[in-house]
Amino acid sequence: MPAVGTEDAATLEAVSDERTRVLIIGGGFGGLFCARRLGRHDVDVTLLDRGAGHIFQPLLYQCATGTLSIGHISRSLREELARHRNVTTLLGEAIRLDPGARTVTAMRPDETTFTVGYDVLVVAAGMKQSYFGKEHFAEWAPGMKTLDDALCIRQRLFTAFEIAETLPPGPERDSWLTFAVAGGGPTGVEIAGQIREVASRTLANEFHSIAPEDARVLLFDGGDRVLKSFAPGLSDKAARTLTSLGVELHMGVHVTDVGRDGVTVTPKSGGAAEQYAARTVLWTAGVEAVPFARQVAEVLGADTDRAGRISVEDDLSVPGHPEVFIVGDLVGRDDLPGVAENAMQGGLHVAACVRRDLDGKPRRRYRYRDLGSAAYISRGNALLQVGPVRVSGFAGWLGWGFIHIAFLTGLSNRVSTVFTWMAAIGRADRHHRAFMLGGATAAEQHYTWSECDETPG
Repeated sequence: MPAVGTEDAATLEAVSDERTRVLIIGGGFGGLFCARRLGRHDVDVTLLDRGAGHIFQPLLYQCATGTLSIGHISRSLREELARHRNVTTLLGEAIRLDPGARTVTAMRPDETTFTVGYDVLVVAAGMKQSYFGKEHFAEWAPGMKTLDDALCIRQRLFTAFEIAETLPPGPERDSWLTFAVAGGGPTGVEIAGQIREVASRTLANEFHSIAPEDARVLLFDGGDRVLKSFAPGLSDKAARTLTSLGVELHMGVHVTDVGRDGVTVTPKSGGAAEQYAARTVLWTAGVEAVPFARQVAEVLGADTDRAGRISVEDDLSVPGHPEVFIVGDLVGRDDLPGVAENAMQGGLHVAACVRRDLDGKPRRRYRYRDLGSAAYISRGNALLQVGPVRVSGFAGWLGWGFIHIAFLTGLSNRVSTVFTWMAAIGRADRHHRAFMLGGATAAEQHYTWSECDETPG
């Protein structure tokens, strides 16, 4: 952990010393839904988030490939919670929990720190991309978890075609026109399909020296089929659709090395490793708990699984610490899925627990209600799975669109996104594909959490 500057002498207190102080870590679906629900009640809520904004992560790949802008999939938490006068939003990265003093230490972007007190703590910090102990992969293979990730991928994707345009035919040009995706889950499938659409439709007539539609997209996964969380029939349909788009599926392999020039994959069943020359590699293969969540588990003596998910009681509280709740992807119970619906329902459940505590009523058990799963394959083609209902093709695409639009935060986001998609249906343009390579001369105040991410607090 780097030096974090001078800590404030005083702890930030809630507006009233008499009302219950609820501190929520993370402004994702779980934290936001919890804060909004408690915004109607007689408690003081503080929402601490490292970005001060809510991001609709399921649509990050649409931003990365130029269909949607940042504004379509994100919204300021201050704007979102402005009407809730008992909710305070703070910018900071939670780095240390002191359960005895009931405080959380947070780091500002300038690496100074401050502390926030609580009576009830809700940890909804989410997960980060996992490289399974090979963190050096991140330099060459960005994940898909943040807005920065999406903009980085957009830059790499469209820059690859630009560089290829300047090269003569041969292996070097071919490597720039080869895109490798590690991970065959929903995010990997969606980004692979979108890259092929960019190459074969959006950019098809814009270059002179290259034929973008000849770009290769390689999808690697250790399983025997893509989208293993879906029914086998839908998974098979997804594989056929991806293949028809031109995505090359390589199943039953692990990506064992990533570098500047490409990837190395090794069959799970054994055999010789194989190298693929690809100058653009994207990583969607796994997730793990953020450093603060691991520190929480350690100081509270809570059990965790290999990914850092925290074991909880039936009401989502940490065993032995009824004042601390875990929400969303970090919950290590009942194989709950790492999806937005689980986080939303968890956030609402914790808010209900807080209200019941105030009313002197017993808490209820958390019960997750599966509202279905959806995955976008290509324009006009998606999968939708809701209980026994299995839908694919255009009907699945409509269902996918309805689900995502319904969950978007803020009416303006929904309306503008609907019109963007309607316009995109009839033409190949992607109006939000602009990228910048950055400046080398202008002095910048560079704020980053990258050093803080290296080591738990």
